[in-house]
Amino acid sequence: MNCNGKNERIKRAYFRYLKEAKRQSTASVDTVAAAIDRFEAYTRRRDFAAFHIEQAIGFKDHLASRLSERSGKPLSKATQLHTLSALRGFLLWLADQPGYRTRIRYSDADYFSLSLKDTAVAKAERDIEGPTVEQVRHVVAAMPDATDIAKRNRALIAFALLTGARDDALASLRLKHVDLDRRQLVQDARVVRTKASKTIITTFFPVGDDLQAIATAWVAFLR
Repeated sequence: MNCNGKNERIKRAYFRYLKEAKRQSTASVDTVAAAIDRFEAYTRRRDFAAFHIEQAIGFKDHLASRLSERSGKPLSKATQLHTLSALRGFLLWLADQPGYRTRIRYSDADYFSLSLKDTAVAKAERDIEGPTVEQVRHVVAAMPDATDIAKRNRALIAFALLTGARDDALASLRLKHVDLDRRQLVQDARVVRTKASKTIITTFFPVGDDLQAIATAWVAFLR
């Protein structure tokens, strides 16, 4: 489907606003871009200046009927909420831009909203299933360690259980962030890719001296 040049230019200005004025990360801006693109695909790249509330209403029904590419199931309420929230923010910004002020009202953005019931469902907290400590320990015990790469993989799983660090944080760690004497991991946000760019200091969890030994051996090997 051919893109709309006018739409692309105003989107570029909006993404710059999000990044420079609202200080959002590249990942957050990409999420907003995906939501807007999904709406544009629904309207067949129609000019944003020609927006009508019926488009928002129809898009909500369209979104509810779509299937997730990953699971093949209908999109979750949380995904729908995040998509509509991104579009609502875009329309509020657009209503203040030259060439759009006389065509879009601030109240039009409210049509990109789920029902109160669906919003409550989307925001409901849920327990996230994950492996037990014993299951992770079983995996570590079964992992090979004959090569350097195998040792690294085993140490990463051990570090994940010892510290609770996110995978992207683990992938960006440096040796200086590991304090074995204090049994701590210093996730320095200036270097480590932590969530919301926050510095996090984690004391090793008491999950077993054998796991700490694996982590210690890998740090010693690297040094």
